[in-house]
Amino acid sequence: MPDLITLPPPPRVPGLGPIADAALFLDFDGTLVEIAPRPDAVVVPEQLPPLLHRLTERLGGALAVVSGRALAALDHFLPVPIPKAGDHGASLRPDPFAPPLLPDFADVPPEWRAAAGTLVAQHPGALVEDKAHGFVIHYRLAPGMGEAARELLAGFVAQNPQAFDLLEARMAWELRPHGASKATAVHALMTRAPFTGRTPVFIGDDVTDEEGMEAARSYGGQGWRLDDMFGTPQVLREWLAEAASGR
Repeated sequence: MPDLITLPPPPRVPGLGPIADAALFLDFDGTLVEIAPRPDAVVVPEQLPPLLHRLTERLGGALAVVSGRALAALDHFLPVPIPKAGDHGASLRPDPFAPPLLPDFADVPPEWRAAAGTLVAQHPGALVEDKAHGFVIHYRLAPGMGEAARELLAGFVAQNPQAFDLLEARMAWELRPHGASKATAVHALMTRAPFTGRTPVFIGDDVTDEEGMEAARSYGGQGWRLDDMFGTPQVLREWLAEAASGR
């Protein structure tokens, strides 16, 4: 096994200095890859999966992708055996060769999904992204329906606030199972080897990532906003390649 690497400082804040013995947590959409008009339209650079595999080895396995995406979607876009957390921590796979850990969350009533589908059908360009314990209404291509989407999902949450949360994202509103978050994913991984005892660094771009950043800071680590530390996903990928090279 190669010597474990020290992460270089982020390019926009070099004064932070390098980070030794790090555990790296990476968001997917808007962080590792550029935001696309539709969730299924993201473009994954050809070199990204092998880069993540190489970087995971250099970090002794302490790298995880933590996303709001379903695990199946992450596996589709990133077909590389690394730890992954999907559905904002509702699905967790610390061991890439083992079945995922699936906490017992409430199921979304079918009539809620049907109502979301009806609303989206009235706004061309909008879409519903279905998940195991929730769903997202994306309105990037139908910006005028954002408030209607919020009102619909807020009404659902009001019916069962112990089971579901309303989550705002970039041009999207999400119904998320209560108790799942990117923070819970970070905490769960930090209790397991090889993450335990390391300095966590969480990198994300959206409000949904703030919980993961705060969790990383609670272990004495760092929470980095992409815009502040790198500017673009391309610059982040270049930084990851630099880290993987050990230069």
